[in-house]
Amino acid sequence: MRVFVIAGEPSGDALGGAVMTGLRQLRPDVSFDGVGGPLMQAQGLVSLFPMDELSVMGLAEVLPKYRALKRRIAECAQAVLDTRPDVLLTIDSPDFCLRVAKLVKARSDITTVHYVAPSVWAWRPKRADRMARHIDHVLALLPFEPPYMTAAGMGCDFVGHPVVAQPQASQAEAEAFRAQHRSGGGPLVLALPGSRKGEVTRLTARFGAALGQLRDSHPDLSVVIPCAASVVGLVRDLTAHWPVTPVLIDPADDPDGAVKRAAFRAADVALAASGTVSLELAAAGTPMVIAYDMAWLSRVIMQRMVRIDTVTLVNLVSDTRAVPEYIAADCTADKISAGLRDTLAAPGAQQVAMDLTMDRLGRGGEAPGLRAARALIAVAENA
Repeated sequence: MRVFVIAGEPSGDALGGAVMTGLRQLRPDVSFDGVGGPLMQAQGLVSLFPMDELSVMGLAEVLPKYRALKRRIAECAQAVLDTRPDVLLTIDSPDFCLRVAKLVKARSDITTVHYVAPSVWAWRPKRADRMARHIDHVLALLPFEPPYMTAAGMGCDFVGHPVVAQPQASQAEAEAFRAQHRSGGGPLVLALPGSRKGEVTRLTARFGAALGQLRDSHPDLSVVIPCAASVVGLVRDLTAHWPVTPVLIDPADDPDGAVKRAAFRAADVALAASGTVSLELAAAGTPMVIAYDMAWLSRVIMQRMVRIDTVTLVNLVSDTRAVPEYIAADCTADKISAGLRDTLAAPGAQQVAMDLTMDRLGRGGEAPGLRAARALIAVAENA
């Protein structure tokens, strides 16, 4: 079995590495071509070019590299056509991957599978219809996504979310973290203002003001910020004058993520930007408050296009509204601090929703990478 696989960013590399591991387990004869990072290369992939050439986000960042990216799209498509794999597996990074798939489908009948469904349930539903023109099958991370894909004419399997396979800190590790970083008898709060410069810049001041208000009712409050590598310096600068001095976890000092995992499990509550971090918190059993805002123009556009009444994945997967969220105009220090106080007063209120979310994402079942591998083999064999 020959698989051409493309990932364009670290999260895709992690998904690719896991599915490649599963494929090796199920089909020892499998061979790989394509583009990927260190986790995929550890499974035997010789990357066509460095994956980080594709890790570009935002219009301002993309435009200077547009011609180079266009050349890489053509190069990838030609490599697929030359190798004639049993299946082309593209992983997330739709702006790059789906363009490759489009070129491949225009010149061949090679089976195409895309891993990570577009969030058409949230906004821009026509994306699924456009994707179906050159994608045969989708591997979905969320259990409610397959009907949206099949309605557009693609096959789809829910294969589980990678969060359920991530290691968790032990109770002893969490207690040791609390002993080191918690002041007196006050609550330990995680602050997670995001991993991109724009969102960190927009949210950090509001997070700090909200935590300052929370300190009025919890004088022994302690705050910990597990930082993304790309924004450590920015977070350090923006929190320098917070009313509460946070402890920053720099991933450079935590290469295996053990300290971050301990922080997630040790915290009494988390204040987090919207995103998959809510699933990481649910996996650790940590109640949370979600707050998010965006640039003014993006806010106006999104408010006109959004199709859902909550952006928090725990709420969506559990089909509850257990996690409080403060989005756009509601993302104010007063509202956020009130939400944090309410959550600390009733820390168990989110537990059922968090447990249900993890169960629905595949906790306790076969590893998502192995499930994805089984689905991929079935698609290739039935093509």
